[in-house]
Amino acid sequence: MSFQRARTEEQREIRRRAILDMASAMLDEMPVAAVTLNELSRRVGLAKPNVLRYFESREAVLLELLDRFLREWLAELADELAADVDESRPMAERATTVAGILSSSLSSRAVLCDLFGAQGGVLEHNVSVEVVARYKRASLDRLTTMTALIQKYLPELGENATLFSLQTMVMAGALSAYSTPPPSLRAAYQAEPDLARFHLELKDSLELALTATLLGVLPRP
Repeated sequence: MSFQRARTEEQREIRRRAILDMASAMLDEMPVAAVTLNELSRRVGLAKPNVLRYFESREAVLLELLDRFLREWLAELADELAADVDESRPMAERATTVAGILSSSLSSRAVLCDLFGAQGGVLEHNVSVEVVARYKRASLDRLTTMTALIQKYLPELGENATLFSLQTMVMAGALSAYSTPPPSLRAAYQAEPDLARFHLELKDSLELALTATLLGVLPRP
C-alpha cells in the first residue's frame, strides 16, 4: 500500500482509516504486545514520521481500535442478550444466563480481551492528556451503554450494574493473559503437566467469575 500526500480532510480521514485497518489486521496475526509502530508503518506504506502525523503513538492507534471493537461488541451483545435471556425467569436464573452470554461472547473476541488486558498498564501510557481524555470520554459512553443492557435484564442490580460492567471488562482482560500462554510457557506446561493448572480457559474461568460476582451482589430474595 502506498499513498500520495493527503491534501484534504477527506484524504486525511482515508489515511487514518487505512492505518487503523492495518493495525486491526495485524492484531489478527499477533498479540497486542507484538504490534510495533515500525511494522505498522512498513505495512501501511508510510514512513514512521508520517504515521505520527495521524496518531501520536502506537498506543494511540490501539486505544482507538479498542473503542471501535468495544462499540461493535456492545451492538452484538444487545442482540445476544435479547435472544437468550427470558426476562420472566427468576433473578438467579437470569443472572446465570447473563454471565454465560457475556463469557461466551467475550471469549470469542480474543483481540478485544487482549486490548482490555493491555489498557491500564500499557495503552493509557505514552499518550497525551488530550488523547487519553478523549478515549476515557468515549469509554464512559460505552460503559453507559453496557450498564443499560445489564440493567434491562437484571434490574435488581440497580447502581451495581455500572461496577459489574466495568469489572466484566477488567476480568476479561486479566483472564485472557492466562488463557494464551507464550510458547515457552506452553512448553513448560507440556513438560510438567502439574504446572498446567495455571493455564485457564477464558470462557469457563470468566463465566465462573461473572456468575459468582452477580450472585454475590444481587439482593437476596
